Amino acid sequence: MSFSSPFPEVDIPTASVYDYLFAGLSDADADRVALIDAKSGRETSYRELVARIDSFAGALAARGIGVGDVVGLLSPNNSAFAVAFHGILRAGATATTINALFTAKDIANQLTDARARMLLTVSALLPQAKAAAEQIGLGADDLVVLDGNGRAADGHPNAADILAAGAPAPQVSFAPSSHLAALPYSSGTTANPKGVMLTHRNLVSNVAQIRPLLGLVPDDAVLAVLPFFHIYGMTVLLNAALHARARLVVMPGFDLEAFLGNIAEHKCTIAFIAPPVAVALAKHPLVDSYDLSSLSVVMSGAAPLDAELGHAVAERLGCKVVQGYGMSELSPVSHIT
Repeated sequence: MSFSSPFPEVDIPTASVYDYLFAGLSDADADRVALIDAKSGRETSYRELVARIDSFAGALAARGIGVGDVVGLLSPNNSAFAVAFHGILRAGATATTINALFTAKDIANQLTDARARMLLTVSALLPQAKAAAEQIGLGADDLVVLDGNGRAADGHPNAADILAAGAPAPQVSFAPSSHLAALPYSSGTTANPKGVMLTHRNLVSNVAQIRPLLGLVPDDAVLAVLPFFHIYGMTVLLNAALHARARLVVMPGFDLEAFLGNIAEHKCTIAFIAPPVAVALAKHPLVDSYDLSSLSVVMSGAAPLDAELGHAVAERLGCKVVQGYGMSELSPVSHIT
């Protein structure tokens, strides 16, 4: 017996991630806010985001990074992560995203296994990034501290240093169906973490598959607290939200008070969470101190959410609670309730 989906067929374009997300950007959407760094309140429009991605890609190309190269990206969530990640892909290289909680040994192991030529990081993670880079023989100039003091101050280029030449985005050619876009590493539940080889078509396909079910629209404000370095945050938040021209309210890490405050301040309509956050939303008294009425959907993933807890969150917040399932190898989503 065969079964067919109740949903329409999904058109999977043959395009790079960059082209799929940004090639069709209209003038009206270009002036929409793409990213809000929650800590600073700094806003980045879609027009500014694409320009920065192009400039970053040009800077990488000027340093000899392109098709066939792997670049490590070690950073918590922020607008610089979005620019760097998509800049790497726009240059034709592959991004291996690294858990921001990793030790120097863990970082070195992933960089070695992925055969990374460069490592991009931020000041807060510089000690472990520097130790890992030295361990595997990366030179000081190959460790870029995006928000750092710059090459003249500490030997490591920052974003301004690598962008100074003003190189244009390169013309690159590759097959989206076979060219690796991202190389995230699995959790290592049963062994050492393993690199998951995801092509441009893998990432594009999953955004195309989940967009109709998530129902994201340009007027949505999406709370982005789940890490972009993980495939859940990379695809469901970063890529799917940008494709929808929604606003991403970017948090570098989870703090319940900041989480609730950002929903109230930015009128977030959708929040993507993991089950431990659902426990707090269902039971913590602090929840009652904030106006969360803008929320229409809370989506949980990354671990099982039991029905009783899901219903408790839905009742308390007055919104729909749904659950997704996936795995890194699927880019990642395969099911949404």
